[in-house]
Amino acid sequence: MNNAYQNWFLGAVLAAAASGAWAAGDAAAGKGKTAMCQGCHGIPGWKTAFPEVYHVPKLGGQHAAYIVKALQAYKSGERSHPSMQGIAAGLSDQDMADLAAYYAGAASK
Repeated sequence: MNNAYQNWFLGAVLAAAASGAWAAGDAAAGKGKTAMCQGCHGIPGWKTAFPEVYHVPKLGGQHAAYIVKALQAYKSGERSHPSMQGIAAGLSDQDMADLAAYYAGAASK
């Protein structure tokens, strides 16, 4: 691994840790918070028509840090999707970590 890549990777890890992206999540608590997710992400092959037609991504088996960062980006407005922005707006950092822990440990669905 070259030095530039090592420095970049270390910087990314430190930035994520400092932002709380890897806060300890409780998968059991996350399971109890999935009702808002299941309407779209829990239906195999589901396509949504708002704001455009696309396949809804599966959450099970995703990396926890990715899920947290995505939810943070929806909450901040960095990612643009009206439904996801509305859902993320009501999530605390702990909610995000719990959901991420649950979906990271769930089988790919």
